[in-house]
Amino acid sequence: MRVYTRLLATTTDAGASKPFRPAPMALLPPIPLYRRLLRAHRRKLPHEERLIGDMYVKSEFRAHKDIDNPVQIIGFLTEWQLYAQTLEGDAWKDAKMERAKIDKMSGASFSLLAPHSRPLHSAPTQ
Repeated sequence: MRVYTRLLATTTDAGASKPFRPAPMALLPPIPLYRRLLRAHRRKLPHEERLIGDMYVKSEFRAHKDIDNPVQIIGFLTEWQLYAQTLEGDAWKDAKMERAKIDKMSGASFSLLAPHSRPLHSAPTQ
């Protein structure tokens, strides 16, 4: 019997709802992720932003400490890991927050962010 390596090497997602999805990233456990976030803040952020960021990370991890729903846990860890990866790169310095994420923020999260955010349009000085 003849073996066709071309046919053996092809992958198919026939019948899948989302064909050719990227491979899922390995999630860090909560404590190493927490430490990674604080380390990234220490290395990449100015002092004032670091204090705000550290306070926010600590409060979010405390608030989600007793969550038992696996979907919420995976979503929480995924978003924080993506944030850590973004912060460790340099592309975030000129980036703007997506409108969808702003709309999803709770009142407490938004009030923590709002006093320290820069205005979108500055008023002309005379």
